[in-house]
Amino acid sequence: MSLLTILEFPDPRLRTKAQPVTEFDSALSSLIDDMIETMYQAQGIGLAATQVNVHQRLLVIDVSENHDTPQVFINPTFTIVDEELNDYDEGCLSVPGFYETVSRPRKIHVTAQDRNGETFELEAEGILATCIQHEIDHLDGKLFVDYLSNLKRQRIRSKLEKEHRKSA
Repeated sequence: MSLLTILEFPDPRLRTKAQPVTEFDSALSSLIDDMIETMYQAQGIGLAATQVNVHQRLLVIDVSENHDTPQVFINPTFTIVDEELNDYDEGCLSVPGFYETVSRPRKIHVTAQDRNGETFELEAEGILATCIQHEIDHLDGKLFVDYLSNLKRQRIRSKLEKEHRKSA
């Protein structure tokens, strides 16, 4: 396994819409393992393939207390089960150091495939529902900063661009 480089906002590659996964092979399995390792190393609870510059509809999540129960969602879709919104202070591995409140549907029904291509369904609520919606946004080229005001988004962008110039 190897660590992957996580793209950071405002990198335009984060705006690429991911394509469906069609090959369930050893290369996909290796990518999944690398994404899980990268997510844990970065101390995140979710990672979409788009964030590591792979534009396939794949995400990994682990919201377990001990961070030892990774979940894989390939070609995920969801429908809203409960219109009530949950406010959650979201962060993002592609927007390091920033947390902002985002409102998302509290409960969703998810359909996806596992690493073997088998379809599964689940109902998610709370942090899992928030995380799945956040990561699916990445697959659609959307970031949590898109839910913020233009002013907040511009401030975050400017700070990250300044940090990128310093480290270059």
